[in-house]
Amino acid sequence: MKNFLLNRLYRHSSKWIVLIIDLLLVIISFVFSYFIRFEASFSFDKYLLLYQIPYIVLLSLLSFIAVGSYKGIIRHTGLRDVVNVFLATSLIVFLGITIILGFRAFNIYDKFQIPISILIINYFVSTFFLISSRFVFKTLYEVVTQDLSNDIRVLIYGAGHSGLITYNALQKDGKTSYKIVGFVDDDEQKKGKKIDRVKIFHGSELTALFFEKYRVKEVILSIQNISSTRLLAITDDLINKGIEVKIVPSLERWIGGDFQASQIKQVKIEDLLDRKPIKIVNSIVERETSGKSILITGAAGSIGSEISRQLSEYSYKQLILLDQAESDLYDLQQEFYQSNKKNIEVVVINITDEYRVREVFERYKPQKVFHAAAYKHVPLMEKNPYEAIKTNVRGTKIVVDLSVKNKVEQFVMISTDKAVNPTNIMGATKRIAELYVACMSRQHSMTKFTTTRFGNVLGSNGSVIPLFRRQLRKGGPLTVTHKDITRYFMTIPEACNLVLEAGTMGKGGEIYIFDMGKPVKIYEIAKKMIHLSGFSFPDEVDIKITGLRPGEKLYEELLANGENTQKTYHDKILIAKVKDINCSSIQLLIEELCSKKNVSDNDINLVRLMKNIVPEFKSNNSIYQKLDVEYPSSSYEKM
Repeated sequence: MKNFLLNRLYRHSSKWIVLIIDLLLVIISFVFSYFIRFEASFSFDKYLLLYQIPYIVLLSLLSFIAVGSYKGIIRHTGLRDVVNVFLATSLIVFLGITIILGFRAFNIYDKFQIPISILIINYFVSTFFLISSRFVFKTLYEVVTQDLSNDIRVLIYGAGHSGLITYNALQKDGKTSYKIVGFVDDDEQKKGKKIDRVKIFHGSELTALFFEKYRVKEVILSIQNISSTRLLAITDDLINKGIEVKIVPSLERWIGGDFQASQIKQVKIEDLLDRKPIKIVNSIVERETSGKSILITGAAGSIGSEISRQLSEYSYKQLILLDQAESDLYDLQQEFYQSNKKNIEVVVINITDEYRVREVFERYKPQKVFHAAAYKHVPLMEKNPYEAIKTNVRGTKIVVDLSVKNKVEQFVMISTDKAVNPTNIMGATKRIAELYVACMSRQHSMTKFTTTRFGNVLGSNGSVIPLFRRQLRKGGPLTVTHKDITRYFMTIPEACNLVLEAGTMGKGGEIYIFDMGKPVKIYEIAKKMIHLSGFSFPDEVDIKITGLRPGEKLYEELLANGENTQKTYHDKILIAKVKDINCSSIQLLIEELCSKKNVSDNDINLVRLMKNIVPEFKSNNSIYQKLDVEYPSSSYEKM
């Protein structure tokens, strides 16, 4: 019975049926207009009325076809349909009065002429009848289908412009199976009001009893300017009540500037941790990169590839992409090829090969260098100190030295928060690289050196989010090293956008740190990912605590001891005021470190030398902790 009724409702809602009903309503309203004109009596010429009805039907038919008022889907009647009815009835009265005045101008009088007063009365009556009928049919449809359909009952969180657009998109999309129960908004003034007869609830009303009463299964979040903190709070509350949460993408991601119902998606952890849209094209960066040859090391990595993508949107002269990962570099090359990007050169190279890197500099003569190449996996580097030094220190030194020698205008180094008070080999090597860049900046003013320092980026190679996704696909459990471990997070596009902008700031030698917001517990991220994936914690998917890995911190820092910050014109970019350093001592020690050869049982000596360069490097949960007593104070600070 349910399918029979629904099929009939869909099948017999043809636009031609609507047109016929509209014409019948015009005839009824025309007769009613005479009844009103003659003071609720029938003391008018009935035969004359019969002659005039075909005339008014013809005018109405032409007007309806011209405006297309009959083409709207009645069950989705909205403001646009009301406007179309007004246009159609206005056209009827306009044509009618124009023809009558034309007849009078030529002294043509016959029984087909309709009194102007009747036309005007009919205008108001027919407009009322036509609009009312649409809403009556819409209400009947909703009443009939309310208990018969399998539509998912949902709330739209956000009663503003975005929420209204979402509502209209869902109403017009015949493929969706949503029944809009109401809107939700945190504005007290909107509470209890209605949008298209759909009630607005306040956020405080969303109790477990509310969802049970209205049988709501999903909530669609449709708020464009919402902070990640507020989004996280709303999502947490709904997930805890067993409600599925979906989200409308940011305005910049709407297809062709228009929102479509198919774009509604499951909330992802990225949405909760950072949802601000990223402005890719920046006028300052545009000016600084226009007509320049730009070299990116580590171009196939998560950060390097995104920097390359963002730079490809500017009017550069040439992009030179360097990496030793040939497969990833090939994929990036094909991506640019498919996008019709020109003047992009890819070079498979290891940055520790000084001869090859020198050859690249001499051949392409870059004016700007973005140095993103580095080893970054903490546990692996803890077991391979020589390789970490070779790439992160010696590789950086080679690229820096060649940048100076070839008079590169600007060198931007991508560092990490793990370089701050490092507790592992990887972080220490990045701090040593920072120190070398700082020293070269003081000695060579022709090249502007800039260091950018930020925390974890969502979705990068080896980050926790992809790991959790892989574990969820296998059914769990999710592994976390410690229940209290916290990290700063930022999206890859935003991090790279800030890198490009920071590269345009200052005079050189600065370390720029990014406002990463509040640190987030990895354990909480794991719980949210379980819930957002449709599983229950811990019944279906559990979290396993594996213990801190060698060199791993519980908490990351963005500033070292003795450092503080000063603001820039960008609210998310700060300058770290760093301690003064003795560059001559540092450079000698770094030269010695880079000259070391990896021989058997030499790791201890390598790490000992690293701790001499970076005394704040205190190993954590590592075999190198025994060396920390040897270096209680800094060996490179100016006294």
